[in-house]
Amino acid sequence: MTIFEIDTQPGQNIGLLLFNDVTNSRELMHAAQTRSLDPEISLFNASMIPDVFPLLAAAHKALLSLRRSSLVTRSLHSELIYNFSGSKHITESFKRCGINETSNYILVARFNPTIEEIEAAKDLVKGKEIHLEELEKHADKQLIQKHFKISSLELEFSSLADAVTCRIAARDAM
Repeated sequence: MTIFEIDTQPGQNIGLLLFNDVTNSRELMHAAQTRSLDPEISLFNASMIPDVFPLLAAAHKALLSLRRSSLVTRSLHSELIYNFSGSKHITESFKRCGINETSNYILVARFNPTIEEIEAAKDLVKGKEIHLEELEKHADKQLIQKHFKISSLELEFSSLADAVTCRIAARDAM
């Protein structure tokens, strides 16, 4: 697990694990829907994530919402998926950026994980843990562009990760 400090939220961090060849996504999805994941984690369709930076922007927004007691979803970890998606519709957010029954490439996120929670999260996912540096290589760039409405012209001036991050940051202002 790679741990990232959330600089804008003192004392807060987020741990990320990346898996491929996942065989139990149906069970994970059911556990997430019934809120029975232990520890509570966010489960992303990793092919929708072009880089770690947009995810950190979404984490900042989720922590800010928690601090302001203004979560839109039921938990901090579901708020992370909601904020990353760029959609104002919770169900649509989970359909686009969360896992589905056939997901085999999954990113797991946990706020402020303990060593025990990291091990428990690893045990939950039946797949091969891979290094986070693989994230960009396996991103579905066309699907990300379509979902976030990013034109080819925009990508001549900025990266895909920067374009996604801008949309995450500006969603509430639009």
